[in-house]
Amino acid sequence: QVQLVESGGGLVQAGGSLRLSCAASGSIFSINVMGWYRQAPGKQRELVARITRGGSTNYADSVKVRFTISRDNAKNMVYLQMSSLKREDTGVYYCNIEPADGPDYWGQGTQVTASS
Repeated sequence: QVQLVESGGGLVQAGGSLRLSCAASGSIFSINVMGWYRQAPGKQRELVARITRGGSTNYADSVKVRFTISRDNAKNMVYLQMSSLKREDTGVYYCNIEPADGPDYWGQGTQVTASS
């Protein structure tokens, strides 16, 4: 059984930083893509950032430069370093993985709140 465990969310002042972590465990042969999505209150879930096994990245326009996604293939972990946080970054952040075979998996979500 595949499990995603997220950590690092919390409450910070606008302009501050947070680092989210997601650890994937279980029956996983290979993970093609790992990513982070978020859902703000009253809005649809949106892609924040994603990274391939080879290190290619994609970012939402609203977060590029400020956020950095990275992964540790040996540990099956993905990270999201968030800097210069804005109030509009507030929301529930979800970890996502796309295995080489089988369905995608999602984490439980972790709350990120940037106050001003």
